[in-house]
Parts: sequence; C-alpha cells; structure tokens
Amino acid sequence: MTATVRTAAAVLAATAGLALGLTPQASAAPVPQPQSVTAEARAEAGRAAAAPDTLATLSRFFAREGKVAVTAARPHTEGEAVPVHYLSPDFVAGKPGASVARLEFLATKAVSSDGQQASLWTARTGAGWQVVNIATGDDEFRYAQLGAAKLPGGTVFREPQTDAWYVARDSRVLPLDEDAVRAVGDGGTTLAAYRSRVVKAYGDKLPGSAYAEAGKAGGYADPQAAEARGGLPVTAGAAAGALAAGALGALALRRSRRALT
Repeated sequence: MTATVRTAAAVLAATAGLALGLTPQASAAPVPQPQSVTAEARAEAGRAAAAPDTLATLSRFFAREGKVAVTAARPHTEGEAVPVHYLSPDFVAGKPGASVARLEFLATKAVSSDGQQASLWTARTGAGWQVVNIATGDDEFRYAQLGAAKLPGGTVFREPQTDAWYVARDSRVLPLDEDAVRAVGDGGTTLAAYRSRVVKAYGDKLPGSAYAEAGKAGGYADPQAAEARGGLPVTAGAAAGALAAGALGALALRRSRRALT
C-alpha cells in the first residue's frame, strides 16, 4: 500500500506555490471532467506533463528529501497518459444509469535519473488540460495493467476512502489489491452486491447530507480524522481548483482518503 497523504489539499493549495516557487494561476479553475478519454485529450495531457515548467517542478519534487540534487534529477515522462477513475457518488446514490466509477484525471508516469517515480495528475480546467498534482509512486499505472490482465475491457477504479483498487465489467467487480480483497473477497462480487456495500458505508455521507452539511465531508483540515470517519473521496476535478492555486499543485500529495463531492 502507498503512503498516506502528507498534507491536505487545502493546505497544499496554500503552500505549494511557496514550496515549489510556483505562480498561482486563477485561470486553472476546474470544469467537469469528460466521461470518456479521446486521443486528443491524452495528447494534451501528455504535453502538459512533459512541458518544461512541469519538468522543472519535477526536479524539485524528486529532490525534496535530498535523494537527488535538483540539477541531477533530469526527470522525464514515460508512456501515454492513462485515465484514472474513482468510485462515483452517483452510483452510491442510486442514480439511474450511473456507472460504478467516473473519470477523475489522466495520469502520466514521471521518472527521475535515480529511479524515483511519480504520477502527474492532469485534469481539464478552464485553461485546458493542466497538471494539478504530483503524487509519489506508480499506483495508477500498475493497477491499470493488473486490471487489464484480470478483466480485459473492464474499468479500473479506486475507492479512495479505503485505498482499494478494483476492476469492473458488466456485473462483476474484482479486487486488485489487499484492501479490495478484504472488502469483497478473492473472487470479487457482483456489481449489485458491491453497490449494497458502498451504500451502507457511504450512503449517508453524500453531498447534501447532514454529514456533509456539518462540514465533515471535505477532510481538508485533518486528513487522519477524515479517514477515521470513512468519508467518500473529493475528486481530482474538484480538487483541481484548490491545487491550481499553486499552479502545478502539490509538493508531495501521496494517496489520500477523503470525502465525496
């Protein structure tokens, strides 16, 4: 399992520009993410990930703990951007026709000269496709490969509040990591049974609920407390507005468990 979130999105939005020397971009306001990913969107995300400003930020990111010198990091991107889906609040709410997961962002792998890896999260904003966060590790790419092998043609998605990864197709939901196995067993479950589980866990924590109105759904002020509450995830698209205040976003947002919006 990857490391837990180092700090919350709101804190990152306030500090990332200072930590990385970035300039706020008010034009990078979030907009609804597309339902599917086109070749053009992948290309735009790839260009944003490989832009000189992004690579300069990556050099500082990889050097943040003294593992490599900024001037020696020489980061580069690898492969095509992959779509990343999260558990959909519409699915939990029982909205007719809602898919189990919705697209949150595109991820591009970045690698430094000393072998460190990071994931560049790129979302569609009012200013086009932009990098809104940098996260350590390779979860997005590793689970995309595992999902394609385990259930070809399925949708790989993450349940962020438990850091569980699944792949779903038709009426089946299969686990891709230990957290998911603990939730649905080695053999997976039916889509209907999975929905019953997430409704029980999160149905009273959706937008507009008393839980959300009480200010407990964001998880920004205290990520550990948010995890303990078992809320649903703030999406990358929603977080993009906050993270864009620091231009390329986080110094080290790792993998978080947050409440659903």
